[in-house]
Amino acid sequence: MTASWRFSALADRHRALGSQLEDWSGMGTAWTYDKDQTEEYMAIRTKAGVMDVSGLKKVHVIGPHASHIINRAVTREIEALKPGRSTYATMLNEQGKFIDDCVVYRTGPHAFMVVHGSGLGFEALTMAAYGRNAAVLFDDDLHDISLQGPLAVDYLEAHVPGLRDVAYFSHIQTTLFGKPVMLSRTGYTGERGYEIFCRRQDACLIWDTIVAEGAAIGIIPTRFTTLDLLRAESQLLFFPYDNSEMYPFEDEPCGDTLWELGLDFTVSKGKTGFRGAEEHYRLKGKERFKIYGVKLEGTQPAVEGAPLLKDGKKVGVVTISMHSPLNNHTVGMARMPVDCAVPGTPLVVQNPTGEIRAVAAEMPFHDPQKLRRTAKG
Repeated sequence: MTASWRFSALADRHRALGSQLEDWSGMGTAWTYDKDQTEEYMAIRTKAGVMDVSGLKKVHVIGPHASHIINRAVTREIEALKPGRSTYATMLNEQGKFIDDCVVYRTGPHAFMVVHGSGLGFEALTMAAYGRNAAVLFDDDLHDISLQGPLAVDYLEAHVPGLRDVAYFSHIQTTLFGKPVMLSRTGYTGERGYEIFCRRQDACLIWDTIVAEGAAIGIIPTRFTTLDLLRAESQLLFFPYDNSEMYPFEDEPCGDTLWELGLDFTVSKGKTGFRGAEEHYRLKGKERFKIYGVKLEGTQPAVEGAPLLKDGKKVGVVTISMHSPLNNHTVGMARMPVDCAVPGTPLVVQNPTGEIRAVAAEMPFHDPQKLRRTAKG
């Protein structure tokens, strides 16, 4: 394991399942288990899986100027966010280029929690907070246990009455197994699911209880990297693995625009004043590439970073790919020229074991109308 400075209370549970606790964002994270990963994918798509995503960084912004800080740092209009609701947002640098994405939770009139990945979200928040009347608190005591899949609501509702009334991107303060938690109807799988924010001291009890009780209906522990199989189908980007930080330009510094990444929807209509706003709007129509879907022939997925060819010439790179025995397709996401990002464009994936024919395709591949993750009742 890479030397980490952040530690999950569930580390021993992951070791018992065969993980070596690889480093992600400073925390030892379960990238591998001693079992078939396809089983975990199928559980989340058809039943439910429980996953430790505590490596996500949790940052509280609290005080009279909290909403001003958030508004400066992220692309969403935060004043419109009601307590008990959350929103997916992005953060940019002064050049209008993507540096992180996050979910912003409004927990009170002057209280927010920002949950982000391995990008520069915390740095962006502290920069925006300079000289403001607010506290910015990095919180690694708070753990994040994600229960995702169609049976997640059935299981949790038995312990939290009224959970079905919690709308997509809403959260409630409640108790679970007698412990205080914040239950959020969010996740990163393309399925209906919940994130359980709990104290470090309660994480093991909550994890163990879900694993023990959930086994009867097919809920199983799942490793962090099973998200790669799920996100490839559900059009969910993962910084920096889909970005130029991983696949640098030949003659330009790293940095992708929201227009290129397909994340321009995260900018609230008409919003100005967020960091990088002027450059963001100026760069519209100047896309150097697009993140777009690929559908491959056969059952062999592309390896990460596989070259993407058109007419025998390299034009892009596949950033993530997977085969689904459930949906009977082999799909992925790729960085490709704008003129290739058209449904049906013939392409070739250059795998180490040989070439695979493919076509450009619209995403998401799983539940394209997003009815599963947003279902009511």
